[in-house]
Amino acid sequence: MRTILTRLFQTTETIGQLVLGFMVVTICYDAMMRYVFMAPTSWSLEVNTFLIVYVAVMTAANVQRDDGHIRITFFADMAGPGTQRLLRIFTALAGIGFSSIMAWRGWLIAYQAWEYGERVSSSFGTPMVVPYALLPLGFGTLAIQFLIDLFDALFWPDRHGPHSSTMQEI
Repeated sequence: MRTILTRLFQTTETIGQLVLGFMVVTICYDAMMRYVFMAPTSWSLEVNTFLIVYVAVMTAANVQRDDGHIRITFFADMAGPGTQRLLRIFTALAGIGFSSIMAWRGWLIAYQAWEYGERVSSSFGTPMVVPYALLPLGFGTLAIQFLIDLFDALFWPDRHGPHSSTMQEI
């Protein structure tokens, strides 16, 4: 199961990298069209606004799996192994709580956008359910990763990160 989730998280991150590359190209294209040819695109801002949601939310689970989020570890590194384990448990529980609430609220927002047929008031007219649906998906996968982190902290106290060799893949 862990291998399947790992591959899913890695796939969302790879797609996020492709999305980021697409965003660079389209933003540069829009800037060139706007300032060189005086003919800005009508779609670039809208598309890239929604794509940044994908990059920020859908890749979060893999960043958490890789232990890549920015944090200050000065005091945690000075603590003993027992305190570090308690901190990992607390962090996982807080992450599960926050991610679950965000997934639930994101689901409500996406459902309401679908129910009422909300669309962006632009020439593209994107249905708002599309970007809103990324919230429950992204935060749901992040909650699952925090659950895996909690499981590791409870049952494999010597495992400190994604590159630790003390635990085999389940």
